[in-house]
Amino acid sequence: MTSGPSSFYITTPIYYPSDVPHIGHGYTTVAVDTLARWHRQAGDDTWMLTGTDEHGQKMLRAASANGVTPQEWVDKLVSESWFPLLKTLDVANDDFIRTTQPRHEERVKAFVQAIYDRGYIYAGEYEALYCVGCEEFKPESEIVDGTGPFEGLKVCAIHSKPLELLQEKNYFFKLSEFQDRLLELYQSGFVQPESARNEVVSFVRSGLKDLSISRSAFDWGIPLPWDESHVIYVWVDALLNYATAVGYGEDPEQFERRWPAYHVVGKDILRFHAVIWPAMLMAAGVDVPQGVFAHGWLLVGGEKMSKSKLTGIAPTEITDVFGSDAYRFYFLSAIAFGQDGSFSWEDLSARYQAELANGFGNLASRTTAMIERYFEGVVPPPATYAEADLRIQKTVSDAAAAADAAIERFRIDEAISSIWTIVDALNLYITENEPWALAKDDAQRSRLGTVLYTAAEGLRALAVLLSPVMPSSTEKLWIALGAAESIGRLHAQPIREAGAWGVLKPGTSVNGLAPLFPRVEQSV
Repeated sequence: MTSGPSSFYITTPIYYPSDVPHIGHGYTTVAVDTLARWHRQAGDDTWMLTGTDEHGQKMLRAASANGVTPQEWVDKLVSESWFPLLKTLDVANDDFIRTTQPRHEERVKAFVQAIYDRGYIYAGEYEALYCVGCEEFKPESEIVDGTGPFEGLKVCAIHSKPLELLQEKNYFFKLSEFQDRLLELYQSGFVQPESARNEVVSFVRSGLKDLSISRSAFDWGIPLPWDESHVIYVWVDALLNYATAVGYGEDPEQFERRWPAYHVVGKDILRFHAVIWPAMLMAAGVDVPQGVFAHGWLLVGGEKMSKSKLTGIAPTEITDVFGSDAYRFYFLSAIAFGQDGSFSWEDLSARYQAELANGFGNLASRTTAMIERYFEGVVPPPATYAEADLRIQKTVSDAAAAADAAIERFRIDEAISSIWTIVDALNLYITENEPWALAKDDAQRSRLGTVLYTAAEGLRALAVLLSPVMPSSTEKLWIALGAAESIGRLHAQPIREAGAWGVLKPGTSVNGLAPLFPRVEQSV
């Protein structure tokens, strides 16, 4: 085995830019960013990819409805809505791929040519019901009878819009040949969580049909290398981004270093990622991904957000009021990663107040303020540790180990919950040890020093452990603790060693700290 840091390559789905970003897109993106930040800070060779899926019929129609070329249309959407989202949510992605980039288009052709050459693609006639919204020929299970204005028509179960009967000469990928190999792959925990795996297994067991991988009725897409009258089906083109972005077909060294990837997707696109994508890779003789993790939906008022119902909430509606760290913390801690979760302004507001402002923020403010007041802003040395102090050290050590184990399982919510035991334990510790009372008695001076060192060192560990979740407030705390001067940059701290005790040096100068999570005046 090669020595050196292990590779951790993780992707968001590539988003369809005709929809403006809503909090669901933001949720997936900050989850992947947090996982990437954690691994980066653990010293793993980390790469985070996000991007946009810009081909297909839906995009072509939207562009013509707006009187511009498809390329002009996607350029506008990406620059006005999708790049700014990454800034709004403080996302530190390593790459952003657009499926209209030449690097992607050339490598897609090479991949499709490879599976054609290996005998997995054939020409055939096709007639089936197609949903432009899903960009997919619909399986029987997702076709329903229309009602109201669509009475007598077949409609898509997801979009409730009439389906179009398409009849084309197409090229097909022999997906049906991979049924047994896929079922074998799923036994290894390839799809997580278990509910998602069960769904994929039952879908594949019910029998796979060959997949139409080209369209000839329109030209907004990547042409097939051996038949330019066809463009590659948008989903095949889109899935390939994960391989093309890291050099498939052009930069073998980069591809070798990064591939295979972990994919985090919403459960509505699980089937493409867990069935079609690994089968395509098997056909090309390329390693399958490390795994696919499907998270649940964000529900608003009990319903999935949708553009047609105007229930999408823009991330800026939240960040403008509460800030990006609160957005990241709320969605990653309030929802069990992998299950559906409900968003409400009341819940966000209550958690912001209780956990961030009164919990973590208040702990940081009062600890730094007491070091300034009682020790002239210099971190005091600890004397002999008492039982209560040792309990804090054990809490910090246990929380750091549990959080890292939770991140390995992609359970960011469980990681935050483990880290939060430190916040709760330190707040209780300060209440019980009453440093303000100790400060009145000179004989208790060394005990006061131990209590405040313990609180400050606990905050040092919290800053490191929470920095992948809340990069902005932890950076402020790190600077206020004087750690930037005495220890080094926050993002350079090895996160798997965050639970070790005694890293913050006594004698470090503490600086004033404005409230990390200011009071929010708002009417919900």
